[in-house]
Amino acid sequence: MDGDRSTLAGLIEACREAIAANAEHLCALDRAIGDGDHGTNMKRGCEAVYAERGELDAMPLPRALERIGMTLVMTVGGAAGPLYGTLLIEMGRRMEGGRAKDRLAHALPEAVEAVARRGRSQAGEKTLLDVLYAVQSEVLKQETPARIAAAAGMAARDTIAMKAMRGRASFLGDRSIGHMDPGACSCALLTDTICRYIGESQLA
Repeated sequence: MDGDRSTLAGLIEACREAIAANAEHLCALDRAIGDGDHGTNMKRGCEAVYAERGELDAMPLPRALERIGMTLVMTVGGAAGPLYGTLLIEMGRRMEGGRAKDRLAHALPEAVEAVARRGRSQAGEKTLLDVLYAVQSEVLKQETPARIAAAAGMAARDTIAMKAMRGRASFLGDRSIGHMDPGACSCALLTDTICRYIGESQLA
């Protein structure tokens, strides 16, 4: 993704469309174990970022990521806003010079750990972190976008068998087993969208 400025607006639009198309599905997942508004919240956040795409496209990538993160914190309700926001803010702060792929590999682990601290969670607790850790593993192995997306999807599906240990879903105890975590689903969806965009644009 070396053409940062030329691709960011396209990525923002692609993510907005993916979330809009799957908003009801995300809400359905959330109704089973949460408040039922994850899709609505994510759609609102993506629309807010999309509204700023012109300004974001003119910014250096690290600054743009921080700005997107702040927008998500302010517009996405529930736990998702602070978690997604923390991820992007910390990635922006930790990106250094060089190729975007190298910068991502440098920034992602610390950003994911920041999300873990913010959510007071870890792998295996049925949250979006289960997907983030899977993505991080593939990125550090320098896998292709297709492999990264596949790992994200598998990690989201793996949350179906997990017992929720954090958030509203944790109050359900064993009844949370058998349902995919909505945050993990949206994280896998966004990962797949970004990876497809990168692959189709031959930016990997």
